[in-house]
Amino acid sequence: MDSAVTTPAPALDKPLMHYGKRTLDRIAPDMSQPEYRLLDICPLTPHIGAEVEGVDLSLPIGEDLAEEIRQALLEWKVLFFRDQHGFDPQSQLAFSALWGEPEANPFFPKGDTIGVSRLAKDAMAMGTENIWHSDHSFMAAPALGSVLRAVEVPSAGGDTMWADMAAAYDNLTESMKARIEGLTAVHDWVPSWGSLMTEAQLAAHRENLPAVEHPVVVRHPRTGRKLLYVNEPFTTRIVGLSDEESRELLGELVLQARIPEYQVRFRWQPASVAIWDNIATQHYAINDYFPQRRVMERIAIAGVPLSRTSLPAPFSPPHPVSAEPL
Repeated sequence: MDSAVTTPAPALDKPLMHYGKRTLDRIAPDMSQPEYRLLDICPLTPHIGAEVEGVDLSLPIGEDLAEEIRQALLEWKVLFFRDQHGFDPQSQLAFSALWGEPEANPFFPKGDTIGVSRLAKDAMAMGTENIWHSDHSFMAAPALGSVLRAVEVPSAGGDTMWADMAAAYDNLTESMKARIEGLTAVHDWVPSWGSLMTEAQLAAHRENLPAVEHPVVVRHPRTGRKLLYVNEPFTTRIVGLSDEESRELLGELVLQARIPEYQVRFRWQPASVAIWDNIATQHYAINDYFPQRRVMERIAIAGVPLSRTSLPAPFSPPHPVSAEPL
């Protein structure tokens, strides 16, 4: 009897299929391991996200402590501080000023304090931030980071997740890295924020916020590490590709933020504070708490234009917080 002929199974088009080990480096391989004398770091995953204990952010922060917090943010990409009951909007402004000036989001409601946005969600205003994104990528100089304070949280639900976009880049295939090297993408707020605007409102905002371009792969402005910099709501197309090829490539790249190994998840409590590196991460506010009430206050920290070739830049001395309305 003739032996049966075995037909190879067809290749499956599954861009996220990846069994076993992934590359999950907390810092770039050529960087030295930071040391901390003033901070108690409690990792939530081996490479992204850590709780910091023993620091009262409502008190003045000296330069030695400030430098350790800045270094910890570069290492862990998102830091969490619990039980910050004295942390008010003025404290939030002072804390964010360790990195730079506050930056307004023109689409967010303003809080009672200049520079602070108040995000209140309840039965009358459902949360819409439940999509993986990077804040302000539709600006020419996207926000360097954000500081978020929990004012009121639901009894359960309303967690936030962050994804490490250095890990997302590191784990791309070599052929994909070669394919996207040197490419530029368009970022635009119109498909998301503009979807419910009138033509007059669109025109008014468009005058100050034209579409911008950023490299698909950027180098972090502080560490020089390569990062995948595309996100689902704001990246609209890749320059120089056909519409079909752009959609196909973007469709695969934006999925990378959804891989659990790259993520950390934080459960909010009242008086919890988070600060994240907005260039190195994307985040997702889980909308599973409707119609419960969830109130957060946020400051975005002004950034710099992004580049695929820039060398790491040292921190400049913090500027005083602007007294002008944002």
